[in-house]
Amino acid sequence: MKKMSAPAMKWLKIVHIVLVSLFFGGILSSVAVNFALGLNSYEDTLKSYKVIVLISDGVIRTGAVGTLAVAFVYGFFTPWGFFRHRWLAVKWILFLLQTFIGIFVVDKLMLANLYLLETMGPEALEDPGFLRNHGLRNAFVFIQIVLTLVIFVISVIKPWKKKRK
Repeated sequence: MKKMSAPAMKWLKIVHIVLVSLFFGGILSSVAVNFALGLNSYEDTLKSYKVIVLISDGVIRTGAVGTLAVAFVYGFFTPWGFFRHRWLAVKWILFLLQTFIGIFVVDKLMLANLYLLETMGPEALEDPGFLRNHGLRNAFVFIQIVLTLVIFVISVIKPWKKKRK
């Protein structure tokens, strides 16, 4: 396959940074709304969960899908490939793990709680399932943040990189 030119790679890096910023910024925004939530006012909790869903669907998902698309461009059209370097392979694995957690754990818990709020009304705030989902979501979002920070560190430090002689 034809490889990208140096200026195209710079633009790709800019796009990658913007999309990762959307992704990580969305996660942090969602966390800020979630942790500001006192779970003592039904109306505030319902509104906050709706905002968290909007952030997830509009900002986080855009950043995640865009980052994945850019990663494929990097893999196919740059000399870096997908697994040429061990640090790239680790980034791929961590990104896929983080995405799996986001889609199959965090989003499911968030939507389950929104459903409970909409169907049970104020009683949802005392429901053990709702409270468990809320706590688990907080824990798994924290794991996502840690994984993202590890990916950032790997991207900058590039451990396991072969030394030039």
